[in-house]
Amino acid sequence: MAWYAVQYKPAQGERALENLEQQGVECFFPQIAVEHIRQNKRQWRTEALFKGYLFIALEDDNPLWQKLRSTRGVSRVVSFANRPAAIESEVIEQIRQGLEQISNEGGLRAGVALEIQDGPFRGLRGVFDRYDGEERALILIEFLHKLHTVSMPLKDLKSL
Repeated sequence: MAWYAVQYKPAQGERALENLEQQGVECFFPQIAVEHIRQNKRQWRTEALFKGYLFIALEDDNPLWQKLRSTRGVSRVVSFANRPAAIESEVIEQIRQGLEQISNEGGLRAGVALEIQDGPFRGLRGVFDRYDGEERALILIEFLHKLHTVSMPLKDLKSL
């Protein structure tokens, strides 16, 4: 049995998933928890890993192929040369394993050792204190025998 990518209509991923499963189709809808900062508050929201797509497993001779396009929430099956594009089972399994390794707790925790990768403090080590907005962090750095708090872009930091 091969896997195929199905494009769902905008904001209808859950609806497409539910309707496909009700028809007996084996589905895989990879989702991850994503942190957003709204009004200075950190909020978690579950989002599709592949925005706009979910995966189905069907045999070539399955009569459900005729019903897919009329399934509520489904836009189309990803195809090339008018044939559904098959995805190897190993690829789907690798995605599943990768999802298991992602921590839904999110981000850095206070006290995590970091190395600064870019900017004027490049090469120095510090300790994560807390987030400073959506793309920055406050880092504790020992410099000239004194502890300093510095705000840095998250992209410039690497966990040790």
